[in-house]
Amino acid sequence: MSENGRRLIAFTLGQCPDHKGRNIEDIWSLSHFWLEHTHDTIQWLFPIPEAGRFNGFAPLLDAEAQAAFAESDELKARQRRSLDVMLDFFGLAREPDGIVALPHLNPREHIWLKRGGHNHLRISRMIRSLHLCHQPELARAFQAAVIEIGTQQGFVSAQSVGYWRAAIEA
Repeated sequence: MSENGRRLIAFTLGQCPDHKGRNIEDIWSLSHFWLEHTHDTIQWLFPIPEAGRFNGFAPLLDAEAQAAFAESDELKARQRRSLDVMLDFFGLAREPDGIVALPHLNPREHIWLKRGGHNHLRISRMIRSLHLCHQPELARAFQAAVIEIGTQQGFVSAQSVGYWRAAIEA
């Protein structure tokens, strides 16, 4: 496996820190304030093959790392834990039947429900990463939830919805 893939897998398994010395457990414990204002963690939690503009230090999801996710229930479970952290931040929750809005979800406190913004980019990345990391059902459930909830309870633009739809096709 490449150094890039080894680093990504080790981080996801809690065996090494990210580029700023944070372990995955440290990121999982960040408050909603810090999740909103820390822009260099999402690339570690939800890797994709392309570099993001906010964090060139995060390892990319290469074919070897994708294969590791395909073979490891533990890697997938830890990515689901990362998803649960971000869902809570977004005012959502994962349930057996899919992803649902929490009772306190509102556009004032959950800015992803407004037009545009960096959280829409995060959501696109998360959908794509879940799909590429061999969790396609979860990617589709998250995609469907943000599209439905974002357009019915918020003011999400058609452009963002288009990006979310394309995230699985990319």
